[in-house]
Amino acid sequence: MGKYKIAVIGTGNVAWHLAPALENAGHTVTEIYSRDFHRAEKIVNQLYTAEVKTDLDFSESQARVYIIAVADAAISQIADAIILPENSILVHTSGSMPLDVLNYSSASYTGIFYPLQSFSKSRQIEMDEVPFLLESDDQATLLCLKKLAKSLSPNCYVVKSKDRKALHIAAVFASNFTNHMIRIAEEVMRRQGLDFDMLQPLIIEQISKTLEIGAKAAQTGPAVRGDLNVLDMHHQFLNYNDQIAEIYKIISQDIIDAN
Repeated sequence: MGKYKIAVIGTGNVAWHLAPALENAGHTVTEIYSRDFHRAEKIVNQLYTAEVKTDLDFSESQARVYIIAVADAAISQIADAIILPENSILVHTSGSMPLDVLNYSSASYTGIFYPLQSFSKSRQIEMDEVPFLLESDDQATLLCLKKLAKSLSPNCYVVKSKDRKALHIAAVFASNFTNHMIRIAEEVMRRQGLDFDMLQPLIIEQISKTLEIGAKAAQTGPAVRGDLNVLDMHHQFLNYNDQIAEIYKIISQDIIDAN
């Protein structure tokens, strides 16, 4: 399997995990870009040969693949400003931004290299379990991205921008919204002076059961049972916070409507 020279543009959570994983897979990370030298240096210190780069002129770089791993709002700005050598491949790692956001870059070829995972610097990620979603209008570039992704994980999929948008929305519901519901549960417990740890076995069992038998079959609780008295009691309890009470009401009604 081919090995590539790669430059990473960005120093956020994705770059923090992706750059070392690429090296561990046998690739060479040539540069880490950030306007903040010290942020880039923290990632470079984990690597063997990478250098810090604080400007977007990569015309003399030895890299073939350039991975933009920054916030969505900054992708087009970087793509427009970056200066790349001939035959370069420029990709971004966003789940929601389309391929054409790279259209005005100086890259010879463009693509998407989206790792479908929630990354935090404080947690270790098993990269070989992460699905990679790939896209390019050029078949040779797509083949290159497949080789690169498969060096990290066997879970690689070619997904067009419109489908990746739907997948990203689904991921927000499954991950971000689920996490926020747990944050609200923490708040309810804390307000009542109760130990949140009591809920952990329930949370673990619910997620495990949902993944095993499907979300619809795994749904329990007063809404799916149509227990309106309990729902009303809960809603009244939450009147101390109108926003949380409204969230409870809307989600409960949606559960009722779905069953």
